[in-house]
Amino acid sequence: MKFLLPSALVLAAGAMIAPLTQVAAADPAPNGQALFAQRCQACHTVVAGQRGVLAPNLAGVTGRKAASVAQFNYSPALKASNVTWTRANLDRFLQGPGAMVPGTRMVITVANPQERAAILSFLATKR
Repeated sequence: MKFLLPSALVLAAGAMIAPLTQVAAADPAPNGQALFAQRCQACHTVVAGQRGVLAPNLAGVTGRKAASVAQFNYSPALKASNVTWTRANLDRFLQGPGAMVPGTRMVITVANPQERAAILSFLATKR
């Protein structure tokens, strides 16, 4: 036995389902703190006053001059870079450290722009 649905009912059902599939398909925003823990924390810290393991402390990095943490031995390239860590410069550095500052010891990259933005937003909260 076949049931025929009125076309108005079919259209209404389709209109209700379409927004649900769009919401389900949307990717959640990356979590900057989790990404920092996964990708950066093995070398860096964001605890103010604490010494980084293999790399400088990133607490307060936004707005700071590159190679300015006294307790860290930076590469000659980064010391000579004259870079200030603006959000744009940090984004560019994470995208390709060696391309921005040839000779830097930083080799980790973050290719995904949304993930870089999330990490930078997290770092901006650390003073």
